[in-house]
Amino acid sequence: MEYRTLGRSGLKVSTLTMGTMTFGGAGAFSAVGKTDLDEARRMIDLCIDSGINLIDTANVYSNGLSEEIIGEALGGKRKGDVLIASKARMRIGDGPNDEGLSRYHLIRECEKSLKRLRTDVIDIYFLHEWDGTTPLEETIAALDTLVSQGKVRYVGCSNYSGWQVMKALGISDRQHQPRFVTQQIHYTLEAREAEYELLPISVDQGLGVLVWSPLAGGLLSGKYHRDQATSRQLSGWKEPPIRDEDRLWRIVDVLAYIGKNHGVSAAQVALAWLLGRTAISSLVIGGRTEAQFKDNIAAASLALTSDERARLDAVSRPPVLYPYWHQQFTAKDRFGPADLVLDRDAI
Repeated sequence: MEYRTLGRSGLKVSTLTMGTMTFGGAGAFSAVGKTDLDEARRMIDLCIDSGINLIDTANVYSNGLSEEIIGEALGGKRKGDVLIASKARMRIGDGPNDEGLSRYHLIRECEKSLKRLRTDVIDIYFLHEWDGTTPLEETIAALDTLVSQGKVRYVGCSNYSGWQVMKALGISDRQHQPRFVTQQIHYTLEAREAEYELLPISVDQGLGVLVWSPLAGGLLSGKYHRDQATSRQLSGWKEPPIRDEDRLWRIVDVLAYIGKNHGVSAAQVALAWLLGRTAISSLVIGGRTEAQFKDNIAAASLALTSDERARLDAVSRPPVLYPYWHQQFTAKDRFGPADLVLDRDAI
């Protein structure tokens, strides 16, 4: 397992992170998975034994049950050098303050997460989504309190747009308060919009990048083809959205072809492609079974050829969102490797 430094911090994380959205299966999350405590113990041990040192969860996953299962599975003790990341922002109750990024909600939810996880500190605490009703100054100050109290070590954001990330970083710098060291984003062969702003921002501002749902909810796993739907979709789970199904299946065809040549799954090829992209620190992988985790973990050692990467780049090339003058930066200028830049021919 390879370990990469998370942004400008000194923290090293494995290139694969264990996702736990399937833990518990309560409420709406039953559509994602129903991993119980015994299964979770086996999966956590499998991931740790494979070199994964980061477990990702959130207070909203199965209404806190995911965190409870992690805490119980770890027995209140950190195994080896395992790190824990959690998040807050989403609605977790019926009260007027049961959502958002206010000081009240953020500190309260962090303390609840600590109890469920049976730990004294959360290593990476993410703002799960933008909150347009709470001043960012209040949110950043609340994070500062949590860090100062030793309840949180590092902070990050998730699902922010480019301007939201930059506004938060500007406030942190101006107030001399904790700065995001990472952002967690949606980025796959099917959804490459992050290349326009989020990845260049990560390089420029020194943010590590964690990727959620790197297989697009299983659609890039190779198990599904045209005129088929995943179990998540059949049960009503529509995240992440797919905007161009024909393009999706063309990507899957190429993934399957390359995977066959390597004797591996299409899922491993999709994950290996992501691990070779600029600014990527770690991919958050999940699974309903140990077999799925084992297959995904194997992607960490898969090496794709330059021709294979070029073929995947071509079939997944994103639609044009900005005119050319937004894309004039080159690998020699500011943003590093050219995979962040759309060439003129593509536009």
